[in-house]
Amino acid sequence: MAQVEVQRPILEANDKIAAEHRRRFAAAGVKVLNLISSPGSGKTSLLEQTLRRLAGRLRVGVVEGDIQSTEDAQRVAACGVKAVQIETKGACHLDGSMLAGALGAFDLDQLDLLIVENVGNLVCPVEFDLGEDLKVAVLSVTEGDDKPSKYPQLFAEAGVLVVNKIDLLPYIDCDLERIHDSCRKLNPDQSVFDLSCKTGEGVDRWVDWLVDWTKA
Repeated sequence: MAQVEVQRPILEANDKIAAEHRRRFAAAGVKVLNLISSPGSGKTSLLEQTLRRLAGRLRVGVVEGDIQSTEDAQRVAACGVKAVQIETKGACHLDGSMLAGALGAFDLDQLDLLIVENVGNLVCPVEFDLGEDLKVAVLSVTEGDDKPSKYPQLFAEAGVLVVNKIDLLPYIDCDLERIHDSCRKLNPDQSVFDLSCKTGEGVDRWVDWLVDWTKA
């Protein structure tokens, strides 16, 4: 099957914008996460659980990327943090210029952590650097244990893997160890957190790690 490649000049232009974002984030002393997953993995639920536990521990802002609607930004804002929605109007990813438009809504000097929830997609968002410090891949067990081998670039580049919905493991055909093994082969230095946003199992461990990483 023929592949349509993103043209190099587009990525080069984006990389220049991302480099400027990175300088700006560093000057403000703010850490930046880029959350990437397929639709329905539980990114927004993970954000809700995370933000509630971070209250009083870190100053957090959130950028929400979706093709359309402000539903996720409203859910995040209900957790008591500033949330800015980017509607891509059909684009399957966020890029540096889109993020630039949202950053003006934040006083970065007043943040410890900025979390970008990217558009639900396991392919396109990985290509575009946003100036983040860390990519976080979110995978739910309901998606199947073959996703790291089918979409290796994300799981190779992500410094953190969050495996969500582990409360459903007794009811579905998913081999958690296969996920771990596949990701270890792609990125042996990756930090892995198995959790359930439904029951809360494992979420505290993830949040504690996130606080330590942000303050490091």
